[in-house]
Amino acid sequence: MHSHSDHNDEAKYMADIKEAAPEMVSAFFGFDKAVFGKTANLDLATRELIAVGVAVTTQCPFCIEDHAERAVKAGASRADVAEAVMVAAALRAGGGVTHGWKAMKRIAESE
Repeated sequence: MHSHSDHNDEAKYMADIKEAAPEMVSAFFGFDKAVFGKTANLDLATRELIAVGVAVTTQCPFCIEDHAERAVKAGASRADVAEAVMVAAALRAGGGVTHGWKAMKRIAESE
């Protein structure tokens, strides 16, 4: 597990990344600002719920915590966040099952 202090302890190394690749870091933060800034289509709560689902799927503890908090601040409910988590879990499980087809295919092909 990770804790908030782990995040703070590790986040300080962002300065090293920024120093080594300043243009890329600037572009990343500009892109992030564009994605989570004003938009004409999806509201911010929806975009944050998508981020929660993706973060759960990619298993990034920092992103999970950050985007869950941001989703609620943007107007999502706890139930909305829970549903986003379960949608992500279902897709992750589905991916496992469909990748299992490859195992079964290989067995069938080698018989």
